[in-house]
Amino acid sequence: MARVALVTGGTRGIGAAISKALKAAGYKVAASYAGNDAAAEKFKADSGIPVYKWDVSSFDACAAGVKQVEADLGPVDVLVNNAGITKDTAFHKMTLEQWNAVINTNLGSLFNMTRQVIEGMRARKFGRVISISSINGQKGQFGQVNYSAAKAGDIGFTKALALENAKGGITVNVICPGYINTEMVQAVPKDVLEKNVIPQIPVNRLGEPEEIARAVVFLAADDAGFITGSTLTVNGGQYHA
Repeated sequence: MARVALVTGGTRGIGAAISKALKAAGYKVAASYAGNDAAAEKFKADSGIPVYKWDVSSFDACAAGVKQVEADLGPVDVLVNNAGITKDTAFHKMTLEQWNAVINTNLGSLFNMTRQVIEGMRARKFGRVISISSINGQKGQFGQVNYSAAKAGDIGFTKALALENAKGGITVNVICPGYINTEMVQAVPKDVLEKNVIPQIPVNRLGEPEEIARAVVFLAADDAGFITGSTLTVNGGQYHA
């Protein structure tokens, strides 16, 4: 039986690459998304991967969404917490809405999603929880107090949950991408990328979404069972925690 993998934010950017790579590796994949119906339908048509729409910042929406995925595909063996948003501004100008939206989506979602699947994983003595944090959760970033706090929280979540479930065949790991060639990074002006961003990356280029996806496939594998509580940095040498 193919293992079932669920990828949040799985229809665009890094998430889409993860979903496709897991499917290519033999998993039955479900991809969730929040709002972009056109992108999700195109992804579904191109990849053949079923898509599901819900808000990962809502516990009840996650409960209903996971229930539907498991009814359609079977129990979730691999959960990839990838969904994330940015609402960047200097902290002294940050609104409560900007804080709450990013914390609830980028950190709260790890509770909302993982809580739905952890008991089943424990009962079956197998599970993989892989969360996508960020280089900025490790080193901080100007204008991203909310984002950096949430992404740092993802790392702490991973370390503690890994300890609780290490004896039960469940691994919990986190990946911290650096600057990856996605829509979010492409929105940065080209001259800023070339003058300010890429010179800080020792390999002298942006990462590709597929490079993050390969790391997820590696950690999701049955034979990666001795790796848990780990933070995997995939950032071209830009930062080492």
